[in-house]
Amino acid sequence: MPALAGVDLDLVPGECLLVLGPSGSGKTTLALALAGLLDVRAGGRPSGEVAVGGPVGVVFQRPGDQVVMERVEDDVAFGLERVGRPREAMRREVSSALAGVGLAGFERRRSMTLSGGEQQRLALAGAIAPAPPILVLDEPTANLDPSGARTFIDRLASLRANRTTIVLVEHRVELAWKLADRVLVLGPDGRPVALGTPDAVVSSVGPALVAAGIWLPPEIDARLGVVAPSPLPAEEATGSAVVTAEGASYAYGDAPPAVDDVSVVVRAGERVALVGPNGGGKSTLGRLLVGLLRPSTGRVRLGGDRPDRLSAAALARRAGYLFQDPEQQFLAGTVLDEVLLGLRPDERARADPLMDALGLPLDRFAARSPYALSGGEQRRLSLACVLIRRPGLLILDEPTYGQDRTTYRGLLDALHAHLGTGTAVIVATHDERLMADLGGRCLRMEGGAVEAVA
Repeated sequence: MPALAGVDLDLVPGECLLVLGPSGSGKTTLALALAGLLDVRAGGRPSGEVAVGGPVGVVFQRPGDQVVMERVEDDVAFGLERVGRPREAMRREVSSALAGVGLAGFERRRSMTLSGGEQQRLALAGAIAPAPPILVLDEPTANLDPSGARTFIDRLASLRANRTTIVLVEHRVELAWKLADRVLVLGPDGRPVALGTPDAVVSSVGPALVAAGIWLPPEIDARLGVVAPSPLPAEEATGSAVVTAEGASYAYGDAPPAVDDVSVVVRAGERVALVGPNGGGKSTLGRLLVGLLRPSTGRVRLGGDRPDRLSAAALARRAGYLFQDPEQQFLAGTVLDEVLLGLRPDERARADPLMDALGLPLDRFAARSPYALSGGEQRRLSLACVLIRRPGLLILDEPTYGQDRTTYRGLLDALHAHLGTGTAVIVATHDERLMADLGGRCLRMEGGAVEAVA
């Protein structure tokens, strides 16, 4: 089955096209085609024609894929150099682009020490700085905190007013809906379901969009009579401590501490949402708690042991960690081998029902490469790989990235099943919907410090 088929459209200068569809419907393939970046060497068979009226600025689904220079300022300057900007103008434009995405003062920072959200901001600055006539953006707000996402959508609105053509793939439709002149809806088979103004699309196929799992703004949900699913049932966590941090700190090189004197206790069966602005230290704290990093001061204990001293096999059965970029944890060549990697025979029986629950049934996905999946599918595969071992601690970094309504609910149900076994779950997230549905405690991180949220 083609990843994308039968798409016919023309865009005019200054038009914004919002691309919607369920997970795996070909949205990223369309974005790559419009940017001229489809890789036919991987066995793809393109057909049809794409013509663009000038340079295309692009932001990938995984922003780290397009960070090419060691320093932040050099990464933004790279695109300006390619279009021949004079050096003095380039300095001003680099600083302006960084300030416009909330990275003022980051010029000399090392690119790879940035958080996932900060890398996404850097990718946005690099795409916008040369002022291309066309922007193709694949989930550009996925890793941004709520304030940063709103600011970026406002920035896109100003670019559109200056006749920049924008193709926007976005699950946070409550932000992007008013920006869109037209909406293209792709079905699960990669074929167009609807193309028209936002109001026309809702009028013609609104209920079908909901049935297909496509997110719509809350006011449109209300108009269509959509009933929001119930949040996870409340459960009181009274078990013993699963993981503790006492005065833990960690810094990358000579940068200020990413985690600064943090003390926290998480008990069996507890749910904790870890929130806060980009660069606040959420991912770093998660890695400390599962032993992927060793605190420079203070201590971390996982069930009484130092997690950084446990063997990989022992650690995998006691704690599971979901990376912000799922490709960082894939090791096998097929989905089936990835899920079953290192499992005991009795654990392998869990694979079929778990993969069904997460929308990745093995009768369809077993032989596929993890690297050929959509971003949302990769996220769910990486989650399956940690859930199947039933560890006592789960730390999930932005688990709902790239999920449609249906797969989001499947993810929540899978988490609830594991909470019922006494697993503690810590979720680092900017997804306000997930915060509400997860329940439990909410901890806010900013500047490396943690505080409880009432």
